[in-house]
Amino acid sequence: MKGYRTVYQGAEGEYTDRKSRFIAHVQPAASEEEALQFIEEMRRRYWDARHNCFAYVIAPEDGSLPLARSSDDGEPAQTAGKPMLDLLQAEELQNTVAVVTRYFGGILLGTGGLVRAYSGALRAALDNCVLVDKIPAARMMLRCSYPLYGRLQGRLLESGGVLINTLYDTDVEIRFALPETAVPRFQKMLLEISSGSVQAQQTGSCWLGEADGTMKIL
Repeated sequence: MKGYRTVYQGAEGEYTDRKSRFIAHVQPAASEEEALQFIEEMRRRYWDARHNCFAYVIAPEDGSLPLARSSDDGEPAQTAGKPMLDLLQAEELQNTVAVVTRYFGGILLGTGGLVRAYSGALRAALDNCVLVDKIPAARMMLRCSYPLYGRLQGRLLESGGVLINTLYDTDVEIRFALPETAVPRFQKMLLEISSGSVQAQQTGSCWLGEADGTMKIL
């Protein structure tokens, strides 16, 4: 897996120019199907609006180039969807969909005004979003003695890991997630402090990212 930047918590924003109102909504989307579903939801919600323009960028699971799509929805070509897509790509966002709804105010804005308005509305929404850098991670499990567990807790956090669950029995069973790049170094450290008696096993894969000031499983 390859890491990427995306929306952790979506939001909306608004831009007004010469009585035309532009309402932007941004959401995460794990697939093109999710993106299209969100676009349709916005169209139904704002059924009485003149335009519902959109842009989205989706990261394929196979690691190939991101899928990028946009629509001007009746606005002059390259004045709505394209500037929105340009902004998403400038922010290096993936698995993200944006819809900007326009209520026409009766005054033409010109091509330059439209580009500024659609970009401005999306910028306002992005400023209200919580963004996150998703890091490919491994789900891990190990069993160790209680004294070793006390030493491991700090090392795990220093390695960028997230504790998932701890079971206390004769020994301690720890389940945690660790960035893929940190696994070899952590395994080496674990062998050193346990004199070769403890090694972590990978049980799966996941994503990690820092949101709300805390490293989390996403």
